[in-house]
Amino acid sequence: QVQVVESGGGLVQPGGSLRLSCVRVGGSFTIYMMGWYRQAPGKQRELVATMTKRGNANYGDSVKGRFTISRDNAKNTAYLQMDSLKPEDTGSYYCNVKGTYSGQDYWGNGTLVTVSS
Repeated sequence: QVQVVESGGGLVQPGGSLRLSCVRVGGSFTIYMMGWYRQAPGKQRELVATMTKRGNANYGDSVKGRFTISRDNAKNTAYLQMDSLKPEDTGSYYCNVKGTYSGQDYWGNGTLVTVSS
């Protein structure tokens, strides 16, 4: 059984930093894409950042220049370094893991990030 587990969320002041981690537990398929999405209360889930196995990264416009995604393919893990955090970055952050074939698409339960003074 495949599980996606996020960690690293918490409360941080505006201008601060947090680092999120995501690991795939179980399963043996090759991970093509790992990504982070977020959802604020009352809003739709939006793209934060994704990265392919080869290291090609894509970022949502609102986080470009502040957030950095990285991967450790050997550990089936992705990270999201979040710097210069703003109150509007508050929300639940979800990790997504995709394999090469359709159906290999898994989500974590999310980790809460709160940016507030």
